Amino acid sequence: MPHEEPPKEPRSYDDLVAEGAAVPTEGWDFSWFGGRATEERPSWGYALALAGRLAGATAALDVQTGGGEVLDFALGRAVAAPVLTVATEGWPPNVAKATALLRPRGTVVVAAPEDASLPFADGAFDLVSSRHPVSPNWAEITRVLQPGGTYFAQHVGPGSAFELVEYFLGPQPDRSRSARHPDRERADAVVAGLEIVDLRAERLRMEFHDIAAVVHFLRKVIWMVPGFTVEAYADRLRSLHARIEADGPFVAHSTRHLFEARRPHHR
Repeated sequence: MPHEEPPKEPRSYDDLVAEGAAVPTEGWDFSWFGGRATEERPSWGYALALAGRLAGATAALDVQTGGGEVLDFALGRAVAAPVLTVATEGWPPNVAKATALLRPRGTVVVAAPEDASLPFADGAFDLVSSRHPVSPNWAEITRVLQPGGTYFAQHVGPGSAFELVEYFLGPQPDRSRSARHPDRERADAVVAGLEIVDLRAERLRMEFHDIAAVVHFLRKVIWMVPGFTVEAYADRLRSLHARIEADGPFVAHSTRHLFEARRPHHR
């Protein structure tokens, strides 16, 4: 008879939380979540679409690049690279990570706070991109775009992963739920002087299969539960661990929208 492996013992709450709390959080590489959490991907395939845009650009800027992973992927698949590619990032550990990753591609990474003006001349770029900016500064995006230049980005939408947020924080006010709404962003972009070329939104299923994944996610995506620590939320974490053990994955839904806008030639 074939030898059968004995079933694995479930890992303890303390072991799982310790693992989730120990994983480094810099960059936007989510490979650690493999087998522990899943999230549907938007149908438009942002990183590959960005590769196509980069191939047609002369001077490109990636805003809030994180650890540079998405830009690196897109540059690696672009059939041609812009003459000039620059990225900005505000968090020092990510600046170092992005510099190490993108320097071999000839991309300059500039340390720039997320809420500061972009440190570039007017009309410096024909392509500005961003994946999941904290808050797009439409006036600055418009300013650094050449007339006819394009802003191409994937944004986090309203109420993203709010099932998880509200599990920890309780019901949130309408203003929090509606923040990042694509209609509001469209209106703000138009006020700044951009023409909207494309705007598409999707709601996507997320599953958290163990409490380590929840802990790491909340440490990495720090605006979900501001000030999150294992100690501060120990009771809720223990309850959620028991719920996942009894009922299976915790289900939430992310929201994403694809944004394409153009600076008109007459501006």
